[in-house]
Amino acid sequence: MTTENATLAGGCFWCLEAVFEMLRGVESVQSGYIGGHVAYPTYAQVCDGDTGHAEATRVTFDPEQISYHDLLDVFFTIHDPTTPNRQGADVGTQYRSAIFTHSAEQFATAQMVIAELGKSGLWPNPIVTTVEEAPVFFPAEEYHQGYYRENPYQPYCQIVIEPKVAKARAKYLEKLKA
Repeated sequence: MTTENATLAGGCFWCLEAVFEMLRGVESVQSGYIGGHVAYPTYAQVCDGDTGHAEATRVTFDPEQISYHDLLDVFFTIHDPTTPNRQGADVGTQYRSAIFTHSAEQFATAQMVIAELGKSGLWPNPIVTTVEEAPVFFPAEEYHQGYYRENPYQPYCQIVIEPKVAKARAKYLEKLKA
């Protein structure tokens, strides 16, 4: 089996991780930091907003089971791609919407999906998601990995993450792991 990586930033990495790890064909999901200028940043540094990093997830997937296009469809379902540097109450460049591509094919697919969404009228405001070549990805601290799975009753998980998980379950039932 040949796997690929998709690296996506759309607000809090806990939200993205919780949804992507439910999908059939996703081998692993890792929360981390990407797109900044500090090597091996810490969560505290990224939260200060001075490193330039985005909170992101690196999704390792089997393209024979789930396509990159399908992953992007899910990505655009679970976050608001029209709010620069913001997702709900989370504000700052670390919460920006960005797709970090690993190949020319991924870059072209990302641009195509954004163009399709822009024409669809689904979002009342313009999509601000950037498409960039993936720089170095720095895994987040261990306590961030599987956060929703490990802390489902924590208030942030209940109020912010659970509705996104429920939306993805309802819309992508046929793509969920058994």
